[in-house]
Amino acid sequence: MRKPLFGSYKNKFLFAAVTLMAVLSNYLILLHTGFDWKTSLIDSAVTNTIMAAGCLVLGTILRYYLPKNGDYFNLIGIGFVITLIWLFASRAILVYLLKTDEYEHFFTASFPIRFTLGLLLVGFMGLIGVLWYTQQDQKENEKRRTEAEQLTKEAELFKLRQQLQPHFLFNSLNSISALVGTRPDEARKMIQQLSDFLRGTLKREEHQWISLKEELQYLQLYLEIEQVRFGNRLSTKIESDEETCAMKIPAMLLQPLVENAIKFGLYDTTGETLITLHASAVDNVLHITVQNPFDPETSSPKQGTGFGLSSVQRRLYLLFGRNDLVSTKADNNIFITTVKIPQT
Repeated sequence: MRKPLFGSYKNKFLFAAVTLMAVLSNYLILLHTGFDWKTSLIDSAVTNTIMAAGCLVLGTILRYYLPKNGDYFNLIGIGFVITLIWLFASRAILVYLLKTDEYEHFFTASFPIRFTLGLLLVGFMGLIGVLWYTQQDQKENEKRRTEAEQLTKEAELFKLRQQLQPHFLFNSLNSISALVGTRPDEARKMIQQLSDFLRGTLKREEHQWISLKEELQYLQLYLEIEQVRFGNRLSTKIESDEETCAMKIPAMLLQPLVENAIKFGLYDTTGETLITLHASAVDNVLHITVQNPFDPETSSPKQGTGFGLSSVQRRLYLLFGRNDLVSTKADNNIFITTVKIPQT
């Protein structure tokens, strides 16, 4: 529902001030034409009071009916009708109150001028009303559009987070299945770790942002599961300080980064693989660097930019509207992924 044009005290005061100015102007003009003060005052008060009422009616009409797409002829018609009603109502009341042939003759002679001035006033009022309510509609449409975009963004972010879990869950279940027959104790441990990990995932679905410290605790659960899968082949090193641990990060952002590093660090290499994560603060921006080795003969660094990194880049774009927050490079058989997270 649109807010009324004269709903605020400011607009009411302005309208009352303009009406009083019109009464005074009309009064002085009639005095100048030779009418006595009583006749001038009655004419001015009656005509301008009825005009003010007509403007209020027009403002109310525009609140519920705002012309659009060429319907302005209807508005002109409404203004024309309001002007005629104002003119004939004024004549009937004034002739009854003043009861002089001289004034009746004067009113009839001034009919065209009164009609023109009245139509201009009503038209001006209509223009103000159209601008006022059109602006309200534009603000409301912009608000709805923004809310719709926000809901779409949140839905896409939720979808991106959910897409990461089935891939990891299936790998974990396959590993558990393989361990059940040969290493049942490790299988039970992995089941418990997987349960803790998924429980933490459900809790974090309600939070868009968490501290880096919380995210690293969550990441540790994931790494413990992966270490059961890969044994001594996988080792990790996480470096952060108190300043970076307190900084905020989108929930569940690090897992796809590390999962990507493990995938392209272990699958295409032999022997022990070290995955390094380093966090630093630069100009109120959290920098996170993930490094993993790769074998140039069996893989290409470009392959390290699969769904995991693309999902992180997409999430950060939805949150910040920037495409420069994720970068990758290869240096001496080391694949390096850098993520920047501005702190708001």
